[in-house]
Amino acid sequence: MFQDITIEDLLALREKKQIVTIDVRSPSEFADSTIPGSVNIPLFDDAERAEVGTLYKQVGVQTAKDRGLEIVSAKLPAFIRTFAQINGAKAVFCWRGGMRSKTTATVLDLIGIRSYRLIGGIREYRKWVVATLERIEFRPRAIVLLGHTGTGKTAILRALRQEGYPVLDLEGMAGHRGSIFGQVGLRPNNQKTFESQLVTELLQLQQSPYVLLEGESKRIGKAVLPDFMIAKKEAATQLFIQLPVEERVRHIVEDYRPWEHKLELLQAYRQISDRIHTPIAREILEHLTEDRFDRAVRLLLEHYYDPRYEHAMRLYEQERIVIEAATVTDAAEQVKAYVAQQLVRA
Repeated sequence: MFQDITIEDLLALREKKQIVTIDVRSPSEFADSTIPGSVNIPLFDDAERAEVGTLYKQVGVQTAKDRGLEIVSAKLPAFIRTFAQINGAKAVFCWRGGMRSKTTATVLDLIGIRSYRLIGGIREYRKWVVATLERIEFRPRAIVLLGHTGTGKTAILRALRQEGYPVLDLEGMAGHRGSIFGQVGLRPNNQKTFESQLVTELLQLQQSPYVLLEGESKRIGKAVLPDFMIAKKEAATQLFIQLPVEERVRHIVEDYRPWEHKLELLQAYRQISDRIHTPIAREILEHLTEDRFDRAVRLLLEHYYDPRYEHAMRLYEQERIVIEAATVTDAAEQVKAYVAQQLVRA
């Protein structure tokens, strides 16, 4: 028989890498939010779920169950094969630990596939996320990367993370770069997904002596940072990255790949064009329209982003350590050198 487990049981098993979490809800439910790292093997697709739900509300429980059984029976062989391809123990969950996860776990048990069912499902997991973020005392010292737009702060953090440094990639969790153009080429995450990823990362980094992150504003796309993260950032050591404007332009064009997302860029630009001196705004639009992206980016930096950033920085009097670099790679090496120096002193 399958075993019911709590959120705490699930986290302990995941920490030991002894389990794979499988979300058996529909694809749209999975896309809205899930437990980070989960695989989606839906018992019903979106249309089937809607059909069964309508029968449940308009006809009756038994009719809905009968139709659900018909749907599941037809796809059962393929459903089981998909599970069998996943190595290791499996923990299944649905919205509230009800019929979908129970049916799945029962079927797996009948054919000899070991499984667990999460008590309370994703609803219980969501409660745990909210409660954890409310009570957590995140201990590591924070080191924040600041700098004008295009100084490669996110690229530096992701490069360091690849090398094993403790990094909180807030933009990655939000699926957004944090500016008016921030969602170009990306799919922004909602608050539930952001918080699920954030709490996972915080717990993994809780024992680190320090953590590196970017100096984000409270809102990143659709996501809003919790107050304790804002306080952590404001009390952090600040490393201010400075790069030549040519390198910043090059990095932005390389990151955004504007030739692939021209329509999105133009739509985003129209939201800020009235905040730029009219002749300059017209020139930027012309460059964007005619694919002279490097020129458009440089004008945006000089006449929009840099003045706004300078104004924002004047509101904070905290001392900053300036890192002057020729390239993003050079800046990353200097950040690593600073971290090493601080660890020696500690």
